[in-house]
Amino acid sequence: MTYESEHTVAVGAAVDWDARAEGFDDEPDHGLRAPEVRAAWARRLCSWLPGQPADVLDLGCGTGSLSLLAAEQGHRVTGVDSSPAMVERARAKLAGRDAVMLCGDAAAPPVGEGGYDVVLVRHVLWTLPDPARVLRHWRSLLRPEGRFLLVEGVWGSLAPVGIPADRLTALLRPLARDVRVERLSDDPLLWGKDVDDERYAVLATV
Repeated sequence: MTYESEHTVAVGAAVDWDARAEGFDDEPDHGLRAPEVRAAWARRLCSWLPGQPADVLDLGCGTGSLSLLAAEQGHRVTGVDSSPAMVERARAKLAGRDAVMLCGDAAAPPVGEGGYDVVLVRHVLWTLPDPARVLRHWRSLLRPEGRFLLVEGVWGSLAPVGIPADRLTALLRPLARDVRVERLSDDPLLWGKDVDDERYAVLATV
């Protein structure tokens, strides 16, 4: 499966992520196997996450590559993914770390309210049928002064899919007091190649 084919899945469509788990890390920004790609994501996370150890909730964590980077930076991580095969791989990556990997729905994760400093989500929100409702629920999982860290984009030229940055920021403004967009398309190290579509991170403090 190529990166582009992954992002042509229709919103709300059923995807067999268990079947895709084995090859999921083959994409440079999924497995972070190349040292330069891993370092690029580590630098970004370091700038986005709190400077002190924090409780990070990684929703739709996949095989746990970003969870591992956050744990390596001293954070306590809870990862949630609907695919048992993905979670199994994430648990293997994070063995011995201050981390818990759970099977569950990213839209309604099996965790309590008000327990996290950061809700971290990459390339998941755009697939959910009602992002406004999902964001409101995720907001309830954050502590006061907590933050959203959402990495999203728009992929494809003939039939684009995704969520544009201006739409996502509009959805977040009623929920957060500070919303900032950081463009990511111009950093090929993050993706292992040059890209010309819209890729970005939104940081929003509640």
